[in-house]
Amino acid sequence: MMSAITEHQAVRAVPFRAPTARLALKPVSPSPGQVELDGAWWPRSRDLNHELPALADVLDPLWGRITRIAVNPRYWPVIPRRIFVNGQVVKVGWFTTELDPHKILLLSGTSGRWDLLVIPPETTATSAARLMAAASATSAPQSTATALMTVEQADDSSTSYDAAACRQ
Repeated sequence: MMSAITEHQAVRAVPFRAPTARLALKPVSPSPGQVELDGAWWPRSRDLNHELPALADVLDPLWGRITRIAVNPRYWPVIPRRIFVNGQVVKVGWFTTELDPHKILLLSGTSGRWDLLVIPPETTATSAARLMAAASATSAPQSTATALMTVEQADDSSTSYDAAACRQ
């Protein structure tokens, strides 16, 4: 009779880490006053329960603990009332008329208010890179989130039209 011995390596637990948020942020400016945008965020989906914890987790060490987040519900199918980040509760709210639909507002107890352009998840990498650069540029003139998205959509449409015309 033959016996076979197989060695199995011990199973080890590897902590799961959600993908980090895709962000482009303006450098912290010493000049006082509210800027229109502090940068841009490109979520991977429209699932705020999944996306917001990763965003707040990245921003906590940079801006201080995020305590509240507000979005415009136009592009978000479900808005959670709260999320958990590093064992802390972050309250989530929404505004329909007071908040640009292409923007997210984050509040930190230590450093105040931060506004980010929200780049739709389905945006191409090329368009997202242009939008992130525009929203985080310090030398560019101030633009609203909707103005940046409108310009990008117009540029993207004309580029698609130009490419289609060249193929004919």
